[in-house]
Amino acid sequence: MLAALGVTSIDELFKDIPAKLRFRGRLGVPEGLSEAEACRHVEALLDQNWNPSQVASFLGGGVWPHLIPEALQAVVHRTEFLTAYTPYQPEISQGMLQTLFEYQSLIAELVDLPIVNASMYDWASALGESALMTARVTGRHLFLVPQFMSPERRAVLHTYAGPAQLRLQSVRTDPLHGSLDLEHLKESVRGEAAGVYVENPAYLGYLEPQVEAIAEITHDAGAKFVVGVDPISLGVLRPPGDYGADVVVGEGQPLGSRVSFGGPLLGLFGCRDDRQLLRQLPGRLIGLTTTQDGARRGYVMTLQTREQHIRREQATSNICSNQALCAVTAAVYLCLLGPKGLQQLGEQIMQQRRYAEQQLAKLPGVKAPRFEAPHFKEFVVALEGKSARGGGPVRINAVLERMRQEQVLGGIPLDQRFPDLGQSALVCVTEAHTKSDIDKLAAALRKTLEVS
Repeated sequence: MLAALGVTSIDELFKDIPAKLRFRGRLGVPEGLSEAEACRHVEALLDQNWNPSQVASFLGGGVWPHLIPEALQAVVHRTEFLTAYTPYQPEISQGMLQTLFEYQSLIAELVDLPIVNASMYDWASALGESALMTARVTGRHLFLVPQFMSPERRAVLHTYAGPAQLRLQSVRTDPLHGSLDLEHLKESVRGEAAGVYVENPAYLGYLEPQVEAIAEITHDAGAKFVVGVDPISLGVLRPPGDYGADVVVGEGQPLGSRVSFGGPLLGLFGCRDDRQLLRQLPGRLIGLTTTQDGARRGYVMTLQTREQHIRREQATSNICSNQALCAVTAAVYLCLLGPKGLQQLGEQIMQQRRYAEQQLAKLPGVKAPRFEAPHFKEFVVALEGKSARGGGPVRINAVLERMRQEQVLGGIPLDQRFPDLGQSALVCVTEAHTKSDIDKLAAALRKTLEVS
């Protein structure tokens, strides 16, 4: 390699770097290992982790544990899917284009909106793009969000909004029920709001009962209504398009993708049939056409607004991706379950969650759920009792740490994220949790509270 480059040594290769900036010592890199030694070393590292068979995990908050059919793995792991990425010469990639077209069609039916792209990195990036899109369409520079929303999604949204001079403002939330304060919304949206965003189910698990009223207030003010969803919930809840959403974003990870240390994820993004929204949509759309004689069907890249395609500096987005394999996974998952299966899954999740609420609510000093509202698969558990040791309030982080020692991951602490909620945690229950898992959660919390 050095000879092909016309140099005689590594030092000569890097001669353009000033000598005073070059590292002259010996790097602290261990000697190489054989294949067998490397495998043994990696296995020893992996053994330090817990896997789902060892621990009862009730963590959610954006990446959730769900059961994955083995049939899905058999389809998605076919080499033609595993090796495919973005079709940069799209029309010769008919198989991948058809799969992405099916994905778009399935998500469009799920959210009840006609236009869905393929696709975004995750829910957070989809939310950021939706805010920029509402600003471009309306010419306004204020985006309203709920008081209680995912801190991670809000942080990404803030990163997107800053360079675009888009201001973010929170709308107050009812402290008892979690629903949006409509009077505050009316005051905030008037005149300069580009969009109003709600999460349904909310980050804290409860459902928003006023979605139609929010849509009406938003549209009367000339703003766009953006709804964030967990797609699994749409087997039992009304789709956003049915109650007036202009744009829908969400996280597709529950549709067959593993938790997998938090990624990769799949950002859902759809909008209603509006030419302004369509032309400002980030990502790309896959379309269906036929040959001139109508004899053969073909799939095409209908709209591609990425900077690396044809739009360059005029692109609507420069950090979106089709997340192809995750989109394929979601499409296969939805096909396997079908509408009835998705409904049954949603009902099972809600039954499991309700059982967990009931078991935890029996414990002294525990309020479950914290919000008096319908929930889907997550809910807030509030600790309202006094410490058995010092008489002060029970600390949620100490409780969760002791539960972890019992191999129960009891939830996400909320005391730092939302101080108004006090000593509380976000607990996630899905079809992946059995009755014995939930009983183990309640027993671990009871034991911990008795010694806290």
